[in-house]
Formats: sequence, C-alpha cells, structure tokens
Amino acid sequence: MTISTNKSKTLFHLQTDHTSYIIQELENGELGQVYYGPKIHQKESYDNLMTREIHDATPSLSEGMQDFQPELIKQEYASFGKGDYRYPAFPIEQPNGSRITEFKLQNFAIKEGKSRLKDLPSTFDDTNDDAQTLVLNLKDQITDLNLDLNYTVFPHQDVIVRSSTFINSTAADYKINTAYSSQLDLPDANYDLIQFSGNWARERHLYRSPLRPGLQSVSSLRAASSHQQNPFIMLARPETDEQSGAAFGFNLVYSGNFKDSVEVDQFDASRVMVGINPDEFAWNLQSGTSFQTPEAIMSFTEDGMNQLSQQMGAFYTDHLVAPKFAKQERPILINNWEATYFDFDEKKLMSIVNKAHALGVEMFVLDDGWFGKRNDDTTSLGDWFVDKDKFPDGLGHFSQQVHDLGMKFGLWFEPEMISCKSKLHEDHPDWMVGDPNAQLIPSRHQFVLDMAKPEVVDYLYEKISQIMSDTKLDYIKWDMNRNITDTFSRYLKPEQQAEFAHRYMLGVYRLYDQLTKAFPEVLFESCASGGGRFDLGMMYYAPQAWTSDDTDAVERIKIQYGTSYGYPLSMMGAHVSAVPNDQNGRITSLKTRGAVAFFGDLGYELDITKISEEELKQTKEQIDFYKQYRNLFQFGKFYRIDSPFEEDGNITSWEVVSDDKSLAIVGRYQLLNHPSVAYQRQYFVGLDPNKQYTVNDSSETFYGDELMNAGYFVKMAQVDGNYSSDFHSDLLIAKEI
Repeated sequence: MTISTNKSKTLFHLQTDHTSYIIQELENGELGQVYYGPKIHQKESYDNLMTREIHDATPSLSEGMQDFQPELIKQEYASFGKGDYRYPAFPIEQPNGSRITEFKLQNFAIKEGKSRLKDLPSTFDDTNDDAQTLVLNLKDQITDLNLDLNYTVFPHQDVIVRSSTFINSTAADYKINTAYSSQLDLPDANYDLIQFSGNWARERHLYRSPLRPGLQSVSSLRAASSHQQNPFIMLARPETDEQSGAAFGFNLVYSGNFKDSVEVDQFDASRVMVGINPDEFAWNLQSGTSFQTPEAIMSFTEDGMNQLSQQMGAFYTDHLVAPKFAKQERPILINNWEATYFDFDEKKLMSIVNKAHALGVEMFVLDDGWFGKRNDDTTSLGDWFVDKDKFPDGLGHFSQQVHDLGMKFGLWFEPEMISCKSKLHEDHPDWMVGDPNAQLIPSRHQFVLDMAKPEVVDYLYEKISQIMSDTKLDYIKWDMNRNITDTFSRYLKPEQQAEFAHRYMLGVYRLYDQLTKAFPEVLFESCASGGGRFDLGMMYYAPQAWTSDDTDAVERIKIQYGTSYGYPLSMMGAHVSAVPNDQNGRITSLKTRGAVAFFGDLGYELDITKISEEELKQTKEQIDFYKQYRNLFQFGKFYRIDSPFEEDGNITSWEVVSDDKSLAIVGRYQLLNHPSVAYQRQYFVGLDPNKQYTVNDSSETFYGDELMNAGYFVKMAQVDGNYSSDFHSDLLIAKEI
C-alpha cells in the first residue's frame, strides 16, 4: 500500500519507494502537515512531530485551545482569517463579503490508479504502475461548500501529484479569489531557492539564492508560463550538489499565469505554494458548479539534483506525455524559416527538400508564410487557407512530393493569433482580445484571438483539421509569438473578466485536445516565440518544445543546461543553424553547433542549398552519427557535470548514459581557449565501476571507477579548420567492452 491510515482514520501516510508524506487531522477538524522527506516507518501517530508550545503575542484558536496557535502550525491547505497570517491557499468570498471559512475533514477515499482530469492537462497511470489516489473531502461549516484535496502517489518515481477541487452544491453563489494547487509547510528554512529565469533568447538560466525571511517567488502575468520565469523550482539544502544532498522539486501542469512562492515566517518555517497566480484571477463558483485547479507535482530526493531531475523526467515520460510518443524516437527535421523566411515557392522549397533527403534528414517542416497573403508578418494570421500564388497546385500536392521521398511533412501554425489585415478580422473583429474602447497594443504586428470564446476554438479546429487531412500531416509546430496585453474578453460578462486568463488557457487546451484526439499519429511541437511556454501543460499535448529561438551554440549551452533541471532531453528541440548566428552574430564551428544540438531533438535551421561541399559532408556525418546514438541522446539518463553557471563557467560538460551502463557520451564545451593551460581531465559519472570501457574507440581500456574517479585526459583545444579553437567541443564516447 502506498497510502495508509491509522486506526482512528485521522492520519494519512503516503509512501513512495524512498519518501514519506504524512497528513493529520487537527483538533479543529482541519488538516495539518506532519512530514515530507526520506521514507520513515509507519506509526499510529507522530506526536513528537506535532508538539506545540504556547508562544506569546500569537493568537490561539479559542480560549479552550491555548496551545492551538494556527500561525505556528504546519497546515496542509491553509484558509484565510483564522489566526494564520501567512499567505493562504484559498480565500472564498461569500455573498455578504466575508472570506472566513472552516473546512473540516468529512471523509476520504483511496482509489487505485490515476485518471485524467476533465478540461485540463493532467497526469495518468495507464500502465498500472502501482499509483494510488487519496481524496480528502472537507466541508465548510459556514457555507456548506465542499473541497476535495487530491493526492496521487507514484511510488517508483518518488512523485506526488496534488490538486484541489472546489464544489458548490448549495443554492448560493460564491467567488474564489485564490486557488493554489498545492501547499507544503516545511519546519525550517535552511534551503536555497533554485529558479530558472531569463528572457527571450536566454531562457531558463539558473539562479540560486538562500531563503530569507519574507516572500520569495517566481511568477507570470503574461497569460503564459513565459520566457522570463518557469513554473519549475527547487529547494535544496545549501550543501546539495548534483550528486548528493537533499532537494525538493515542484512543477505545475499549466501553461498560463502561475505563481511559485516560498514564504519564510518569523519562526523560520517555510511555506511553498504552487498554482495559478492569484493576481488577475477570480472564479465565480456558481450554484451547482465546481472549480478544478491544475495539478502540481512534488518530488524529493536525498541524492542530489541529478537524481531529482532523472526521477521527475522518468515520471513525465511514463505518466504525462502521450504514450505513443513517450519513448518514440523523434525524427531529424529541417525547417525552412532561416533559409527562406517568407520568400519561397514550391520549386524553391523542393530544392531544400531534395538536398535534405540526400543528407538523411527525415522530415521537412514548412514554417510561416504558406497561408493567406502572408508575405510578411503584418498580415493573414487567422486565414488558414493555402496561398495559391506559392502553391498553385495546393499544399497537398507539395506534401505528396515530400512523402514520395519517404520523408515526413510538418507545418507551422500560429492558431491563437489574428492579423488586422486578414479575412478573419474582416468577418469577426469581435473575436480579438481587447477592450474596443481602449487603445489596443500590437506586438509583432499581431493581436490575440479570444480562446475563451467557443466559436473561436470551433473555427480553428475546422480550418486546421482540414489542412491536416489534405496534407496527411505528420507534425505541427504550434507557435505563439506574443503575450496578451489587452486582457479583456468581449465574450465574457463583466463579472467574469478576472476569469479570462484561465478560460483562455482552457480554450487552448480544448483545441489541442480535439486535434490530438482526431489525429493521434501527428507529433506536435509547442513553440512560443521559442521557449515562452516550456511547461508541462504544453508537454501533455505536445511532447517536445522549441527550447529557444536562440540557436547560437554557446547560448544554447546555458539554455539547455538550465532546462534540463526540470525537463528531459526528449522534450527539447535543439537545432543547428547558420553562422553568423541570427540572434547574436557569433561564429561557431559546425562541429560545435552539432555537438550541442545532439543533446535533444536534432534539427537544422539553415539553407543547405548554399553551404559548402565540406559542410554538406559534415552535416551528413552528423546526421548519421545522431541516428546511431539517437535513442541514447533522447532517452538516456542525463547527468550534468560541469556547470556554465559557475563563477568561471569556461568549461561545461554533461553526459547521457544508457540504462544498462554499457554506453555513455559526454559533451564537453570550452568557451575560450587560454595559453599554457594545465592538463585537463574529464570525469565521467553514472558508469558501472566494474565494467571495462573504451573511450572514442581507443586502444586503452578503462574501468568505470577509473573514468569516474581518476578521469580521462582531454587534449588542448586546437585550431579547427577556418575557425579558432574558441567555442571548442569534444564528444567522449565510452563503450563497454
């Protein structure tokens, strides 16, 4: 049993293979947090962990319960206004304006497995992986509202999934002002907060800072998870590193406004909250309705941050990503965007397709510019019909030519957007997000469709599904190139406007859900001007994402390294592009560009009709090499070794290892070359200490313990062709003998 109770049914012990999570009913009928950490034995009670002492200047619940001071108690899902001055998990506004509630435990249920949520992306247990679900039902003594706290334990990945369901079976209407998905009260604050922040073209850089009194948080109000912040955070002990030490991981299965916060109170206790951002959110809980929060994911390990990333990544593969694609190797693709931009026709594209086919590329992806009158970025978004000037015989004719070569065909869409210069806008100007009485703010010359309006979703499904059928499409790149500024829906009532951001995401998810169910063989890749919605909500429908618009190999080292803490390599689109790089003008060797892009889902973003014969030869060698080791690169166990976020950061290294430890590949990257450097060694990790290996087919053999503890000598970087030895890369391939 992963979930057990004591005899009095007042204590709930959730156990994974290596962790325990314990909840207890308190004297007032509410729920307290007892423990989350390394696995401990089951007992009838943990009185020592719930010991209380009376503190002065701290409110007590009542005269008869002087030692019940809510501000001092670790709570499971804290309400508002009962003497706990920390931020609450939820306040519910009553018709008289009061936000005081008293939710007490009524009953509970333990169920086998885990089913999907309705209308939201969610985790599941389709393979009977020993998951169990606990539902704690609470009832408010004032309003008669019900609240279900949902927990699913996935024992073998050491993951617990949480969410909350607010249920109104009364005759009155209420208003939810905040609804976090999970809360965790920890007994101390001796942790570092690790977050992954940045901006467009430099997403998910690692920042690590000690917890301090007060509130620390990462959040988004962009109606997207954002380039600037990511819903994944970690709490780690100060001494924790990649290979050892305690660490918690928190993530949210959601793509819209979010907030992850850690509050340290005056007693050095820490409260972690994960969920929808309470700013710009409210929900009218009308009579006979319910509200379901997105799911939050928690995991813990004592074995360092690599282990945390690996167990969470394994969990996503088994219990979040669509099973068809979870372990299916991703095709090597070429995208025409940086080769042609909007200037193309069928003949020009076929020259790229034919050359790509000769190189061994497996899929051609047609990017922006194939629809409406889309010759620049000022027009036609929303007009999802083929531009007959570019494709006089139709897009299906072009697609058939690609398929006849044995290649797959992919297509770019930006479903959530509208151009003012479009037939769609002429027909439905009211479908655009924004207050018509206010100045509307464009971005990239485009505006946003109101995905909260069902007719918009129905229109998009009809148009996109028709194109998918006509082209026998294999892949969709779903882009989203701007965030919402004018947060107003002409469809929603005035009292619903604070619901808009969430309803917008529900509309996006509905379109994804309809398309993925109608076309289950099509691989979706999410993109939001690069990595602006790199989150688990997207991954449920689109099992890979365009990691960043920045394709410079040097910048990608940090971006991919930071992303790897919260997401596995199979989720990362990683491409080789032309030099000088479009984003920063940097020139790096084709060898280094490939050596970075191998650690993800490989693709190409350059005009292969214009590169030299030598570069074509190198490209074919890269593709052949990647095909040989693709399963390892995409699904091997990933280890971070030398971090680009360290003070020097000149050397970065990472590694993928096969499950049986018979094969490993280290990627080692040197930014700048220095004269007269000391001898350098690369240390492997994750090998079998008793197995013997060769490295790059060397004549010398090495035991695993030697490679991990004594290291492998790395030669000084040398000038590589016409490029300097700055931005140098090495791949070290260890094979079991």
